[in-house]
Amino acid sequence: MNPVQLKPFDFASAVARAGMATPAGAARPNAVGGASFADAMSQALQQVSKSQTEAARLQREVQMDNPTVSLEETMVAMQKSQIGFQAVLQVRNRLVSAYSEVMNMQV
Repeated sequence: MNPVQLKPFDFASAVARAGMATPAGAARPNAVGGASFADAMSQALQQVSKSQTEAARLQREVQMDNPTVSLEETMVAMQKSQIGFQAVLQVRNRLVSAYSEVMNMQV
């Protein structure tokens, strides 16, 4: 049985990735290393899809009583995929809301 290893949260790198480390008024560098927003969103969707596929595979293995797959590992994978999906869903909802606001503005 392989224990699941969780990495500690690195606040400084999260702030840097979010692009919030620059002083107010300064131009922010692209937070994803020069990639466009569409590329970043596409990459996030691919990661969520891979996470969901892995969680489904682990679920099948647990149901088939595979002794090399633990229930704990499966539950963590399921939670990771659900959190990723919820994050992408929230980004999509915010984008739709912003688009609606822009379309309702009077010119």
